Amino acid sequence: MKIFLLFLLAVVGTTAVAQQRDDNEIVLVESDDPEMVAAIRTAREGLDTFLKLASAPAANTSEYRLKVMVRDGEDTEHFWVMPFQQTATGFSGTLANDPEVITNVEGGQEIQFSRDDISDWGYERGGRQVGSYTVCALFKNMSAEQVDYYRKYGFDC
Repeated sequence: MKIFLLFLLAVVGTTAVAQQRDDNEIVLVESDDPEMVAAIRTAREGLDTFLKLASAPAANTSEYRLKVMVRDGEDTEHFWVMPFQQTATGFSGTLANDPEVITNVEGGQEIQFSRDDISDWGYERGGRQVGSYTVCALFKNMSAEQVDYYRKYGFDC
């Protein structure tokens, strides 16, 4: 049996994207998809550097966000969380998107999560997207029009 993961594409904070595309645009990906597994691994390897930068943002940077896996029974959906903060036991933050499949959370809800739940991170620097590795991995599953759209908003994958 193949398990599919839902990845929300919308990158919150990029106002033009939110206005022109569905904030809850999703792509189904098999849980063992090699490009997605590699994207999550890359994001996790750079997480400490990202968290340090997010704690003291550099000039010309904004929109710091984490992508977090949320499980509901057998289903898993990935959400952008923004804003977020580290806590004594992990992290907390606000879900930036509404769920499409799972029913145990809703957009705008404050959630608690662990480092192991983090699948990606990203921020904007000078109008370009930094991080957001899972979005780049999804390009192969998108139409050329969708890919061009995201590239227009700073994705240099």
